[in-house]
Amino acid sequence: MSIEAKFKKLGTDNAPGQEVRQQTSDIESLLRGAAIEGRPVDFSHGDVDAHEPTPGSFELFSAGVALGGAQAYTEYRGDIGIRELVAGRLAAFTGAPVDGRDGMIITPGTQGALFLAVAATVSRGDKVAIVQPDYFANRKLVEFFEGEMLPVQLDYVSADESRAGLDLSGLEDAFKAGAKVFLFSNPNNPAGVVYSAEEVRQIAALAGKYGATVIADQLYSRLHYTRVTYTHLRAQAINAENVVTIMGPSKTESLSGYRLGVAFGSKSVIARMEKLQAIVSLRAAGYSQAVLRSWFDEPEGWMDDRIRQHQAIRDDLLKVLRGIEGAFARAPQAGSYLFPRLPALSVSHADFVKILRLQAGVIVTPGTEFSPHTGDSVRLNFSQDHLAAVAAVERLASLVERYRA
Repeated sequence: MSIEAKFKKLGTDNAPGQEVRQQTSDIESLLRGAAIEGRPVDFSHGDVDAHEPTPGSFELFSAGVALGGAQAYTEYRGDIGIRELVAGRLAAFTGAPVDGRDGMIITPGTQGALFLAVAATVSRGDKVAIVQPDYFANRKLVEFFEGEMLPVQLDYVSADESRAGLDLSGLEDAFKAGAKVFLFSNPNNPAGVVYSAEEVRQIAALAGKYGATVIADQLYSRLHYTRVTYTHLRAQAINAENVVTIMGPSKTESLSGYRLGVAFGSKSVIARMEKLQAIVSLRAAGYSQAVLRSWFDEPEGWMDDRIRQHQAIRDDLLKVLRGIEGAFARAPQAGSYLFPRLPALSVSHADFVKILRLQAGVIVTPGTEFSPHTGDSVRLNFSQDHLAAVAAVERLASLVERYRA
């Protein structure tokens, strides 16, 4: 693969904040009617102004600055005191021991952790099982490192609410075909579905049977809703050296601006990740690392309130989306993403995404970012101001009617 082809696959037009670089002159002839007034809402990412960061986080950052060089220049894998503190909390949360010294690395955001984990396990020609749909960077990273993707379907539409809908026989087929890495997010990004205990147990069993490494992106595993049981892969009967778990405080806790992520698990993979981080970014920002002291140590009731706030927004947006004839929207069981499937339109769904921004001030992420099979869907991060989010989705619904086929 040429260097030009490699980077062409890393399109960023639909990434959060990048929409301003999109060309829209090609759709001006498609526009119908006048713009719909309303407060602009960017559903491509959460609104940290609407949902404030963890209390005390800035004070911890300031204390890190005041500490100076000792905090600024940590080990490449992060400050040992912070790692060991966080390791204990993560062990309690996930139900399995975490080695803060040799089995953990602090990274520049969970995106940084994902990059390092894939780079540490995938090289040219390696076969990698990935879920469709799933987080858009999974596919791009496998392609960038010239691995071979073996897609495994997630039928979140037809599956009952007790299951995410993973095709477990398809996953085994991928392992039989030579996949040595399985990469997935739980809860799923973009659909917000949570893998059932049985699905997680089967993933662990299959990974063990075929000796595969599993990279589990659990970024939203704290933000799950009423009557949902979350099962941690690393607490199942699986070799600890075959699992890397990725988490961080950027989303649920609204600490994205500090760029903090954590990967923990396989000591051998973590060691490779550290070597790569040493030449990519040296370390996660030293002063920011101090903010991890607030993680899993929020004031009593704070997390419950945050979950209630997001569930209320989710429910109100679902009411609007389910009022659109021909649309489908499964209720997310966790996280802050909705992934509605839109009805047939007189314009392509890719063009509709641009029209929605121009005529309604609403930014969404097209479904093709997550799977080639979900082009009629859009992803919305509903971690927004409640009233503004509802009004924005109402504008979306109005434009669906305007451009309905």
